Amino acid sequence: MADKTVAQVVVETLAEIGVRHVFGVPSGGWVDYMEALRRTDGIDFVLTTHEGGAAFMATVCGRLTGVPGVCFGTFGPGATNLSTGVGCALLDRSPVIALTDEMPESMRGRTTQMGIDHQALFAPITKKTTRLEKGLIREILLDAAHVAMSERPGPVHIGLPLGLSREMEVTAGAGNSRAATQAFSPPPPAAAAGNDLLEEMGRLFQAARKPVLAIGLGAVRAGVEEEITALAELYGLPVVLTPMAKGVLQNSHPNYAGVLFHALSDHVGRTHRQADLVVAIGYDPVEFNLEAWMPDAPLLNIDTVAADLDTSKFDLAVDVVGDIATSMYCLLGLDQGEIAVGKDWDQPALNERRRHMFEQLSASENAATPKRGIDPRAALDILREALPGDGIMTADVGAHLHLIGQKWPTPWAGAQLMTNGWSSMGYAIPAAIAAKLCHPQLPVCAVMGDGGFLMTAGELAVAVRERLPIVFVLFTDRELALIRIKQERKGNLAYGTPLGGAPVEGAAPSAPDARPLAIHQANVFGVPMTRTSSADEFELSLRAAFEADGPTIVEAIIDPGEYDDLVLRNDRGEEG
Repeated sequence: MADKTVAQVVVETLAEIGVRHVFGVPSGGWVDYMEALRRTDGIDFVLTTHEGGAAFMATVCGRLTGVPGVCFGTFGPGATNLSTGVGCALLDRSPVIALTDEMPESMRGRTTQMGIDHQALFAPITKKTTRLEKGLIREILLDAAHVAMSERPGPVHIGLPLGLSREMEVTAGAGNSRAATQAFSPPPPAAAAGNDLLEEMGRLFQAARKPVLAIGLGAVRAGVEEEITALAELYGLPVVLTPMAKGVLQNSHPNYAGVLFHALSDHVGRTHRQADLVVAIGYDPVEFNLEAWMPDAPLLNIDTVAADLDTSKFDLAVDVVGDIATSMYCLLGLDQGEIAVGKDWDQPALNERRRHMFEQLSASENAATPKRGIDPRAALDILREALPGDGIMTADVGAHLHLIGQKWPTPWAGAQLMTNGWSSMGYAIPAAIAAKLCHPQLPVCAVMGDGGFLMTAGELAVAVRERLPIVFVLFTDRELALIRIKQERKGNLAYGTPLGGAPVEGAAPSAPDARPLAIHQANVFGVPMTRTSSADEFELSLRAAFEADGPTIVEAIIDPGEYDDLVLRNDRGEEG
C-alpha cells in the first residue's frame, strides 16, 4: 500500500469507522482535509453557519447511528464556538469526535493570534482530549472512536497540529503497529454483572410488592424496549420515563405512568411515591438526580455504570453494574410462583391517573378561536396528526419542551429528539438537519420557540444548501415563557424576558397583533415562511409544508398563558 498524506489517512479512517458527514466551518489549516473529503467516497463535508451548530449536528448523528459524529472548528473562536455542542455530546451521552486546529509544537505556550490551549479547553467537556502525532494517526483515531462509543458514550477531542496534514504517513509495511492495518471494530458490550449481584437483584425484586420501573437513556442504547414492556406486563408494573427515554413504552400502554419532571409531573408522582422499590433501568442522573423524585424506598439500579446516589439519605440496595440486557433476561426468568411483585398495584387507579393527566394535556375547547394565540396543546395535536408515524421530531428547550415531554406520542425511541442533559437552546434546528441527513427517507420536523429560533436560525442556510425537506415549526409567543413563569411564581414581575419589538398600542405583549420580530417575512435565509394565528390556518399550512420538496417554516402564534398551569410542577407535587 502506498504512503498517504496525514489528511488522507484521517479521512479514510473516519470513513472506515462509519462516519458519513463531517460538520464545521473551514480554516486554512483544514483545506487539506477538505480535499481528502472531496476525494473520498461515502463521506462528505457539510458547511455549517456556526461551529456550535456543527457540534450539535455531530451529537445527533452520534445518537441516532451509534457511530461517532464528527465536527471541526479552527483556532480560538472556532474551538470555543464548537465547545457548546461538544458539551451537549458529553451530557446527552452521544459519541462524537471533535477536531480542531492546534498550534504546531514550536508555537505552543507562546503568545500568538487566536492562540489558546485547546487541550485545556476541552478537557472538562470530553471523555478524552489528545492531538494527532505523525506515525500514530490511525491508532489515535481508532482509539478516539472506541472511547467515544464505550459506555457511557461521549465526545473525544483531537487537535490537528498546523502543517501536519501535508506530511506523509506510513500506512503499511514492516514495523507498523497492528492498529495501523487492522479493521475497525466497535467496542464490545459491557460484561454481564456478577452472579452474586444478579441473585441479590432477583431476591429483592421477588420480595417487593409495589416496584416501579424508572427508565432512562441507557435503556435506549441497550435496546431493551421489548424486555421492559414484557416485565411491566408480566407483573402489572407502572413505568416512568426520563424525557430522553421517550418511546421505550408507548404513552397509550396500560402500564405507562408518565415522564418525570415535565408537564404535570405531579400527576406522575402520585404513582411513584407509592412504590416500595425503584427499579432503575439505564437511568442516567444527567437528566434528573434520583434524589429529586425518589420515594422513601430502596433502589435497584440496573446499568452499565454504578449508580450516582446520595446513600446518606437513600438506600442503594443493589447496584447491578453490567450488560443491561443480560440483567433484564435474569429478571424475566425468575420463578413467577415465588414473586409477590405487582400484587398491590391498583391498575384501575393507574389508568385513571393517566387518563386524567392526558385530559388536562388536551387542548381547551376554545383552542380554535383563541384570544391571544393558538393553544400550544392544540398546535402539538395538529402537528402530531400531520407528521407521519415514522417521522422524527426534534424539540428545542423552553416551555413547549415540557409540554412535548409529557404529551407528545412517541412511537419509537429516537422518534422524538431533545437535549435534556446539556439542555441548550438552539438545539432543534441543527438536530433536525442531522436527523434528516442520517435518515433521508424519514419525514423530519423541528419545534422551537422564538428564543431558540433566534439562536441558530442561521443553520437554515444549511437546510437550503443540502436541499433537505424539513418542516421547521416556530412557536412564537414573543417571550422566554419558562423564565417568565418562574419569575411570577416567585412573586416577581416579568422582566428581561420579552422578545422582539414593542407591542402595538393597547395590545397585550403576547397578542397576535403585537409588532412582529424582524424575522417575520416571506422567507428566512431562503426558507419560505408561513405565519398562522389560528388552528385551522396552522393545520392547512402544515399539510402544505409536509408536501414541499425543500425546507419550510410554519409559524404558529402561541398563547403562552396556556403553559402556566401545566409546567414546572415537580414530581413531589410542588411548584418548581
